[in-house]
Amino acid sequence: MKKVLVIDDNPTIVELIKYAVNLQGSYEVIVAYDGVQGLEQVYAHHPDCVIIDVKMPRMDGYQLVRCLRGDARTADTPMIILSAMTREEDQLTGLLSGVDEYLTKPFKPSALNAAIERVLRLTPADRQRRMDELMRSQGEQQQQQQR
Repeated sequence: MKKVLVIDDNPTIVELIKYAVNLQGSYEVIVAYDGVQGLEQVYAHHPDCVIIDVKMPRMDGYQLVRCLRGDARTADTPMIILSAMTREEDQLTGLLSGVDEYLTKPFKPSALNAAIERVLRLTPADRQRRMDELMRSQGEQQQQQQR
Protein backbone atom coordinates (compact mmCIF):
# COMPACT_ATOMS: atom_id res chain seq x y z
CA MET A 1 0.00 0.00 0.00
CA LYS A 2 1.39 3.41 -0.96
CA LYS A 3 1.92 6.00 1.79
CA VAL A 4 0.80 9.62 1.53
CA LEU A 5 2.08 12.13 4.08
CA VAL A 6 -0.20 15.13 4.74
CA ILE A 7 1.50 18.17 6.31
CA ASP A 8 -0.82 21.00 7.40
CA ASP A 9 -1.10 22.94 10.65
CA ASN A 10 -4.93 22.96 10.56
CA PRO A 11 -6.30 19.68 12.01
CA THR A 12 -9.64 20.18 10.22
CA ILE A 13 -7.92 20.51 6.85
CA VAL A 14 -5.78 17.45 7.65
CA GLU A 15 -8.96 15.44 8.27
CA LEU A 16 -10.53 16.71 5.03
CA ILE A 17 -7.44 15.75 3.05
CA LYS A 18 -7.31 12.33 4.75
CA TYR A 19 -10.96 11.80 3.88
CA ALA A 20 -10.38 12.85 0.25
CA VAL A 21 -7.31 10.61 -0.13
CA ASN A 22 -9.12 7.68 1.50
CA LEU A 23 -11.91 7.96 -1.08
CA GLN A 24 -9.43 6.24 -3.38
CA GLY A 25 -8.99 3.53 -0.77
CA SER A 26 -5.46 2.64 -1.80
CA TYR A 27 -3.24 4.79 0.43
CA GLU A 28 -1.99 4.74 3.98
CA VAL A 29 -2.22 8.35 5.23
CA ILE A 30 0.37 9.71 7.68
CA VAL A 31 0.06 13.23 9.11
CA ALA A 32 2.23 16.03 10.45
CA TYR A 33 1.19 19.46 11.72
CA ASP A 34 4.17 21.66 10.84
CA GLY A 35 7.16 21.66 8.51
CA VAL A 36 9.68 20.33 11.01
CA GLN A 37 7.40 17.47 12.08
CA GLY A 38 6.74 16.83 8.39
CA LEU A 39 10.45 16.55 7.68
CA GLU A 40 10.81 14.06 10.55
CA GLN A 41 7.88 12.01 9.19
CA VAL A 42 9.40 11.93 5.70
CA TYR A 43 12.61 10.41 7.06
CA ALA A 44 10.75 8.03 9.41
CA HIS A 45 8.16 6.70 6.93
CA HIS A 46 9.56 7.32 3.41
CA PRO A 47 6.15 8.24 1.93
CA ASP A 48 5.36 7.72 -1.74
CA CYS A 49 3.82 11.21 -1.96
CA VAL A 50 3.81 14.30 0.28
CA ILE A 51 0.99 16.87 0.38
CA ILE A 52 2.25 20.14 1.89
CA ASP A 53 0.60 23.37 3.07
CA VAL A 54 2.60 26.58 2.61
CA LYS A 55 1.87 28.61 5.74
CA MET A 56 2.96 26.54 8.72
CA PRO A 57 4.90 27.16 11.92
CA ARG A 58 8.60 26.33 12.34
CA MET A 59 9.19 25.69 8.60
CA ASP A 60 6.94 26.78 5.75
CA GLY A 61 6.04 24.57 2.81
CA TYR A 62 8.45 26.22 0.37
CA GLN A 63 11.36 25.70 2.78
CA LEU A 64 10.32 22.09 3.33
CA VAL A 65 10.16 21.36 -0.40
CA ARG A 66 13.60 22.92 -0.97
CA CYS A 67 15.02 20.91 1.95
CA LEU A 68 13.60 17.63 0.58
CA ARG A 69 14.68 18.35 -3.01
CA GLY A 70 18.18 19.21 -1.76
CA ASP A 71 18.64 15.84 -0.04
CA ALA A 72 19.61 12.91 -2.30
CA ARG A 73 17.48 10.54 -0.16
CA THR A 74 14.29 12.53 -0.83
CA ALA A 75 15.08 14.48 -4.03
CA ASP A 76 12.72 12.37 -6.13
CA THR A 77 9.83 12.14 -3.65
CA PRO A 78 6.60 13.26 -5.33
CA MET A 79 5.32 16.47 -3.69
CA ILE A 80 2.12 18.49 -3.99
CA ILE A 81 1.52 21.88 -2.40
CA LEU A 82 -2.10 22.34 -1.33
CA SER A 83 -2.49 25.94 -0.19
CA ALA A 84 -4.99 28.74 0.30
CA MET A 85 -2.41 31.02 -1.34
CA THR A 86 -3.88 31.43 -4.82
CA ARG A 87 -1.86 34.21 -6.46
CA GLU A 88 0.15 33.35 -9.56
CA GLU A 89 3.35 34.45 -7.75
CA ASP A 90 2.62 31.99 -4.92
CA GLN A 91 2.17 29.15 -7.38
CA LEU A 92 5.34 30.11 -9.23
CA THR A 93 7.29 30.20 -5.94
CA GLY A 94 5.99 26.72 -5.14
CA LEU A 95 6.91 25.32 -8.53
CA LEU A 96 10.35 26.96 -8.43
CA SER A 97 10.96 25.47 -4.97
CA GLY A 98 10.63 22.07 -6.64
CA VAL A 99 7.08 20.92 -5.96
CA ASP A 100 5.49 18.75 -8.66
CA GLU A 101 1.96 20.20 -8.45
CA TYR A 102 0.44 23.28 -6.82
CA LEU A 103 -3.24 22.98 -5.91
CA THR A 104 -5.34 25.59 -4.14
CA LYS A 105 -7.88 25.34 -1.34
CA PRO A 106 -10.74 24.75 -1.37
CA PHE A 107 -10.03 21.61 -3.35
CA LYS A 108 -12.04 18.88 -5.00
CA PRO A 109 -11.18 15.37 -3.79
CA SER A 110 -11.14 14.15 -7.41
CA ALA A 111 -8.60 16.87 -8.35
CA LEU A 112 -6.37 16.00 -5.40
CA ASN A 113 -6.48 12.29 -6.18
CA ALA A 114 -5.76 12.94 -9.86
CA ALA A 115 -2.75 15.06 -8.85
CA ILE A 116 -1.48 12.28 -6.57
CA GLU A 117 -1.75 9.80 -9.44
CA ARG A 118 0.09 12.19 -11.80
CA VAL A 119 3.00 12.89 -9.45
CA LEU A 120 3.40 9.20 -8.62
CA ARG A 121 4.00 8.54 -12.33
CA LEU A 122 6.72 11.20 -12.68
CA THR A 123 10.25 9.97 -13.23
CA PRO A 124 13.34 11.86 -12.03
CA ALA A 125 13.94 12.80 -15.69
CA ASP A 126 10.38 14.19 -15.99
CA ARG A 127 10.93 16.23 -12.84
CA GLN A 128 14.26 17.60 -14.11
CA ARG A 129 12.79 18.43 -17.53
CA ARG A 130 9.89 20.34 -15.92
CA MET A 131 12.30 22.27 -13.70
CA ASP A 132 14.56 23.10 -16.66
CA GLU A 133 11.58 24.39 -18.66
CA LEU A 134 10.38 26.46 -15.71
CA MET A 135 13.82 28.01 -15.21
CA ARG A 136 14.16 28.71 -18.95
CA SER A 137 10.78 30.47 -19.11
CA GLN A 138 11.65 32.48 -15.99
CA GLY A 139 14.92 33.59 -17.59
CA GLU A 140 13.11 34.60 -20.77
CA GLN A 141 10.55 36.62 -18.79
CA GLN A 142 13.30 38.43 -16.89
CA GLN A 143 15.09 39.28 -20.15
CA GLN A 144 11.88 40.70 -21.62
CA GLN A 145 11.30 42.82 -18.50
CA GLN A 146 14.80 44.27 -18.76
CA ARG A 147 14.20 45.47 -22.34
